[in-house]
Amino acid sequence: MTQSSTEPLTEFKKITVVGTGYVGLVTGTCLADVGHTVTCIDIDEDKIERLKKGIIPIYEPGLEQLVKHNYQAGRLIFSTKLVDSLPEAEAVVIAVGTPSADDGRADLKYVYAVAEEIGKGLDHYAVVITKSTVPVGTGEEVEKHIKKHYSGEFDYASCPEFLREGSAVDDFYAPDRIVIGVRNDRASDVMLDIFKPIKGEKVVTTVESAEMIKYASNAFLATKISFINEIAQICERTGANIDEVSYGIGLDNRIGPKFLKAGIGWGGSCFPKDVKALGQIAGDTGYEFQLLKGVLEVNSNQRVHFIDKVKAHFNTGIKGKTISVLGLAFKNNTDDIRESAAIDIVQQLVEAGATVKVFDYQAADNARNELPEEVIFCEDPYESAKDADVLLVVTEWKEFKELDWTKIKDILKEPVVFDGRNLLKPSKMEELGFTYSSIGR
Repeated sequence: MTQSSTEPLTEFKKITVVGTGYVGLVTGTCLADVGHTVTCIDIDEDKIERLKKGIIPIYEPGLEQLVKHNYQAGRLIFSTKLVDSLPEAEAVVIAVGTPSADDGRADLKYVYAVAEEIGKGLDHYAVVITKSTVPVGTGEEVEKHIKKHYSGEFDYASCPEFLREGSAVDDFYAPDRIVIGVRNDRASDVMLDIFKPIKGEKVVTTVESAEMIKYASNAFLATKISFINEIAQICERTGANIDEVSYGIGLDNRIGPKFLKAGIGWGGSCFPKDVKALGQIAGDTGYEFQLLKGVLEVNSNQRVHFIDKVKAHFNTGIKGKTISVLGLAFKNNTDDIRESAAIDIVQQLVEAGATVKVFDYQAADNARNELPEEVIFCEDPYESAKDADVLLVVTEWKEFKELDWTKIKDILKEPVVFDGRNLLKPSKMEELGFTYSSIGR
């Protein structure tokens, strides 16, 4: 069942959002921006105080201005006290983390803890909405946790997020779809009213289908990337060009061009944990999801292949070599380093005995806590490149394309570049006099 609407709301809602990470903060801020009154809750008192001052804990283009504007307008409220926001809440959004447990399952302790608190504080009908990525069947468990403490009326809804870090604000306002999993029309009406100001197709499903749509979407996109990386490996061995191959197959409208960019693999807060979790969900039903095992293996191998290419350049190995690494975030336009291929590569280079100089436009502060202390953090890309034996591009910041590569050629010990994101043009780099290597080209 699908519905589309761009009608203005006749009455805005009072909404509580629990969690001020990427999902919670973007969702809460944007819901306030369309007119709802939103209270964002977090147990971190320091974070809440900083948010009240307009200091946001993440880098996300456009978000800081929206936070400041809607906080000043009184539509966006920050608090550490969930119970105080519940008496007037018409909807409560759970947007806390669901990290991977040791066995690959999603760790739902934070989701269930919030559900318990909602049950203790709720005293009227409201819709409890899960934005966190959770396995199929979680909705029933959330309802049970609420009912331990609350015997009144409420409904549950699953509304998975599809926000891409680096473009999350744009994605909220112009989504491909808004998935709404509900058990009855009353909950559906509330959900459709909340999202009525947002253009885009509203897909109304069962709760279980909504939960599965999120996992299936991320797993498919990860599969698409791993597939093109496998093709890139064959291209390198046959003389084909992965850019031309990707373009050619992407013109088939059954395939499409997106997520066919070869490189050193995917990372971030969603793909790694969601692929693992979906495999575990399948296993719990007695089904072995063989394809996903290959997807994970290919992604891991891409990093190994890349480092092997760097090692092969030096006949004597990389021990004692100075290597410049441009990029630390798992992708451009974010400061997120979770499951970042760049972080993994830097760690492996250090373990192999190299001196590593790094630079990233936003992720350096986060990376300092994850990388070995001997890693040298630089203030700009040129400082990173100076006197290095080789330079690696491992995050696709567009600013790296616009660097003065003639200057970089002059300050490197040797003009050698390994491009793990196929960001630069081979013909231009070779024309400038670089020894240039990329993925599948």
